[in-house]
Amino acid sequence: MIVRYERLQRYPTVFKSMTGLRVAQFDEVVSDILPRFRAAEYTRHDRPDRKRAVGGGPSFDLDPRNQILLTVIWLRLYPIHEVLAYLFGVSDTTVGRAIGRVLPLLEASGRDSMRMPDPGKKRRRSLDALLADTPELVVVIDTFEQPVQRHQDRKVADEYYSGKKKRHTLKTQVAVDEETGQIVDIAESVCGPKADIKVVEESRLLSRLPEGVGAIGDLAYVGLDKLHPEGLGAAPRKKPRGQERPPEDIEYNRAFSKRRIVVEHSIGRMRRYQSITQMDRNHRQQHTPRVRAVAGLVNRQRAWAAA
Repeated sequence: MIVRYERLQRYPTVFKSMTGLRVAQFDEVVSDILPRFRAAEYTRHDRPDRKRAVGGGPSFDLDPRNQILLTVIWLRLYPIHEVLAYLFGVSDTTVGRAIGRVLPLLEASGRDSMRMPDPGKKRRRSLDALLADTPELVVVIDTFEQPVQRHQDRKVADEYYSGKKKRHTLKTQVAVDEETGQIVDIAESVCGPKADIKVVEESRLLSRLPEGVGAIGDLAYVGLDKLHPEGLGAAPRKKPRGQERPPEDIEYNRAFSKRRIVVEHSIGRMRRYQSITQMDRNHRQQHTPRVRAVAGLVNRQRAWAAA
């Protein structure tokens, strides 16, 4: 049985399991991407060295909607190309071409879904009294790591070896609007061992935040206030060296954890997409576009849930 949108949409439960999206959500993605897809295809066919006229040559084995479906299934389940080729009744090279065409468009769509918090918007939540000294309006920052194949060059491989995960990894920084849970920024992927606070600094996220918007993170982000242009940063309180943790710090950190749990939930939703969870088979290539494409799909899921 060959997988096609026309057939798969008749089975909503299976469709959601394979894509992470309801049929109507996927239709929205297609409506958003199709104009970009056609524009990209016209540009590709209109290149100066092309001998055929635009529209000439054999037709592609999959129409645009099914190319998008194939790519979303690849992001969600991360099967090898030969398996997708069997499911869709095409060659594995066709699968590779379809993913290569659609993934940049999904990345662009994902970036379009990322909006920084609006400082002028009326706040609807009040902070715990223990957190009175922290910024009211913030993005919550955290990272996750994905295993990657060990590089043949020992020196290069060592750059990716994460002592925390005991394996070679790529690290990605995620920033989430605390109030809405919407993913607002995905930084370029870096080697796993790089410190989270260093990733924040190199990504220049803090300088791109609107005026009045702060940032918070876990213990890896101690000193975040010193990096923020307005000093609007906060992290949990560290245990004093050689001393017991004060009871007030325990209460403070508990309240702080409740505030930043939203980023853990967002990362959890993202990592249901196996292309950014399983061992990376793409040799560290196109990793950031994959993560941003997944972030866009997760943002659509959240937007539908909030509607």
